[in-house]
Amino acid sequence: MKGMVFTTFLEMVEEKFSVDMVDHMIETSDLPSGGSYTSVGTYDHGEMIRLVVKLSEKSGIPVSDLVRTFGEYLFGQLVEMHPQFIDEAATAFELLRSVDKYIHVEVRKLYPDAELPGFEYETPGPDTLILIYRSSRPFADLAEGLLIGCARHYEENIAILREDLSDGQGTAARFTLTREK
Repeated sequence: MKGMVFTTFLEMVEEKFSVDMVDHMIETSDLPSGGSYTSVGTYDHGEMIRLVVKLSEKSGIPVSDLVRTFGEYLFGQLVEMHPQFIDEAATAFELLRSVDKYIHVEVRKLYPDAELPGFEYETPGPDTLILIYRSSRPFADLAEGLLIGCARHYEENIAILREDLSDGQGTAARFTLTREK
């Protein structure tokens, strides 16, 4: 997992909780990296899981809620860091349909070793998008948060229905997005 995800997560925790919470998570998580992350480094996704579990234990907020909230926050940071990806799309659906064909292609140019999730798309109607998420890592909650952040960015009212496709592992999910008028 790219270090940018870790640095952004720690930034969010500092903003929403405190620097003391960040220190607590790092000090009590037994991280192989020691909790020192660079945005261009690559780290085991298990470290992210450890950090989120520690945050959940200390805050009392369920892990899934924390990861979803982080996905929303991460989308906002991606908009700031890579506006060229976002500016190309006029709607949330347009952006989401471009993830595998355009955005992930560009990400691989920047980070050839990045392990990215895969997406399949269906468009059963003009106001419905079905997005199937598949990953080797258990981050369907993160994907859902990114979808929420995307809808918010485009100021679109989009209902998101999630169906787990991975027996509770969080590695695959079907998201049915319905744009409400």
